[in-house]
Amino acid sequence: MIAAGLLLLAFVVYQLWGTGIHTTEAQNQLSKEFEAQLATTTTTTSTTAPVTPTTGPPEPADPAEFPPPAKGDAIGRIVIPRIGVDFIYVEGVELVWLQEGPGHFPTTPFPGQPGNAALAGHRTTYKAPFNRIDELQAGDPIEITTVQGTFRYEVLPQLVPEGEPPSAHVIVGPGAVEILDDKGDNRLTLMACHPKYSAAQRIVVEAKMVSVPAPTTPSAAPTEGPVELPGDLLGNEPAAKGPALAWSAACGALWLAAWLVARRWRSWRSWKWWLTYAVAFVPFTVLLYAAFENIAKLLPAAY
Repeated sequence: MIAAGLLLLAFVVYQLWGTGIHTTEAQNQLSKEFEAQLATTTTTTSTTAPVTPTTGPPEPADPAEFPPPAKGDAIGRIVIPRIGVDFIYVEGVELVWLQEGPGHFPTTPFPGQPGNAALAGHRTTYKAPFNRIDELQAGDPIEITTVQGTFRYEVLPQLVPEGEPPSAHVIVGPGAVEILDDKGDNRLTLMACHPKYSAAQRIVVEAKMVSVPAPTTPSAAPTEGPVELPGDLLGNEPAAKGPALAWSAACGALWLAAWLVARRWRSWRSWKWWLTYAVAFVPFTVLLYAAFENIAKLLPAAY
């Protein structure tokens, strides 16, 4: 029972901090991919200046220069100074992509382009890119960089009941697809699970664009059909069942072997007893991490 309790505690530690190892590796690779895109793509317009009545529209982009991204492709960088966010975001909001960083809703415009662009991100696991979005205040800057340029947004205030402190976020239900609707302006919508450690609701932050928008480019998302929020936050990847069992069995076999060897020294007071478990600990931790990584894909634990 003690061993089972320690394993459950280790799984909690993995969820809150160990999942960040996967995201860090993914972000390193995505950053290289995005830097390569920037190096090979000619920016069509300078978009960091505030919008003024005398500012003309940017030159149209060649659609061939911006092909529709595939799911999981790195498509931009989001920086939010107040809460220390600096992530490459990808196309798609399925769990498999949110494990790598914030994801763009394919049914919304791309950030930096006209309309309501929307991003989703984890709040407590996988490096928790949107962990602190509840701390954002009206007017806080958000910077988006894509192959079309760099774009600045400012967080919008939200309506609150009289007498309550100002707020820059709103809490909605998990099926509130209206947050993705076009509001008639150019904005960025950020969404994450709420409250922390739960997916019962969603926390939403909206920001208005204060830069010249870039030309609209093609999207691979269908233009018809109902808009949906991420529906697979509960994981349930059947393909992970086999690897989860295999890695778990490897963990058990290694620890059993260590136990059998340690029995030869009869007492935990022997330094050889401690040495046996110390030698087994490092490979056991590696195997346990692999087991947890696959078990997590089967459970409703990634928010």
